Amino acid sequence: MVKRTPSSLGRFLWFSFVWAFFGFSPALVPTAFAQSQGIIGARAALNGLSAESHAIASAADLTGTGEAATLTFTLSAPVEASAFVLGQPDRVIIDLPAVSFELDPETGKPLKPEARRKGMTRSGHLVDSFRFGSFAPGRSRIVIDLSGPARVVKTEVVQVSGKDGFQLIIQLAKTDRDTFEAAVQAARSIREAAPVNAPAAAIETRASSPATLPRIVLDPGHGGVDSGAMANGLIEKTIVLDFAKALAAKLIATGRYDVVMTRDDDTFISLGERVKMARDRDAALFVSIHADTLSEADVTGATVYTVSNKASDSEAARVAEKENLSDSAAGVEGKDEANGISDILFDLTRRETRTYSHVFAHTLANYWKVAARLNKNPERSAGFKVLTAPDVPSVLLELGYLSNEKDAAALNSPDWRDKATAQVANAIENYFSARGVASEKAVPGETAVDVPIAVNPASEPDTASPGATVVSDAKPLSLSHSTAGAH
Repeated sequence: MVKRTPSSLGRFLWFSFVWAFFGFSPALVPTAFAQSQGIIGARAALNGLSAESHAIASAADLTGTGEAATLTFTLSAPVEASAFVLGQPDRVIIDLPAVSFELDPETGKPLKPEARRKGMTRSGHLVDSFRFGSFAPGRSRIVIDLSGPARVVKTEVVQVSGKDGFQLIIQLAKTDRDTFEAAVQAARSIREAAPVNAPAAAIETRASSPATLPRIVLDPGHGGVDSGAMANGLIEKTIVLDFAKALAAKLIATGRYDVVMTRDDDTFISLGERVKMARDRDAALFVSIHADTLSEADVTGATVYTVSNKASDSEAARVAEKENLSDSAAGVEGKDEANGISDILFDLTRRETRTYSHVFAHTLANYWKVAARLNKNPERSAGFKVLTAPDVPSVLLELGYLSNEKDAAALNSPDWRDKATAQVANAIENYFSARGVASEKAVPGETAVDVPIAVNPASEPDTASPGATVVSDAKPLSLSHSTAGAH
């Protein structure tokens, strides 16, 4: 008689029945099953230590082979940690309370910048790379990229012998694909059963303003555990946040706009939440700000992207693919959210919105070249998830390439930032003026003067002076502000 070993699914169902039979909460079944398999360490053992409210991580060390790996963080205080696994791609997620990671940002980075995007891994190692940072208010996260399926042997916090410091130790071991997939499903069940935290709130940049002011949502890309591109000592999430803050200040100073930021600190915001913020706030314009990096260091200049079902070229497809991995980089499962709407009115609204997106992209590229370099192909389109609001004109501005020496120097320069943000503000002013959108100043009794301007990129000289008004015969589109912001 052949003895059959029960499958992971069979063991899971049996485990669920036993727990239910003895009256344990169904929500705890996946956790208990996963822990019994050594796949999920629900809480790091503190070994009698008392967790403090805020710890500092000062070092990280990774050792291992293709069969096992140990990742150790040196901490100033003990913390509670919970672990779970995610698939597609294979990852281990470690959730922590707020931790200050005082480490080199490139610690844990893959051997090659493009390795993860191309599906490459560290040859012969169970762990390909890892990253860390803020995930949400009061929460931090470590994301470990795996070269194959693995289980969490243990997560524990121990005090360093003879010293004041502590260590968070994460031990992993190789496992089979079926067991790993069962753990992924178990972890998903736990998260779905857990109470839903309130989504991140958009950051209002002014206390109050008239309801008639056009609302602009500025979206500094990446943030927190998702650092974005890194090259030449620069980090994308920091560069774009500084740029967005400077631009917001200029727009607010005009008194013509209500400005909202998706984030104003080093916090992770999912792509879906960024889109939701723009729609919930009835934004008249959404500008997502990013920077890029390439192995070819000679590529330079800014690019303005709009959304499209088909990429305009291979480079646009590459950038969209990279930016769409932001949620994955932070250990968030992506969701294909169907809007469920296919009526004619919705389709017309989306088409008009995309038309306005192209109009603003054209205008922005035209003004940008007054102060900074443009890429040789500055207007492109692709399937960017963050630009999918059907009723909010949206663009993604790649400021330049961190991998290019000249771009890197500019992106890190306050003087360049001041000039570049001034031109973006001018482009926004032109865009709304051309549409005939009223923008009364947020000062009692004072009204802005609307100037009927339409930029014609084909006729504007490259040497146009900053802030110059260019008038052409082009007629602005007739879609009203209220229609563009409708749901």
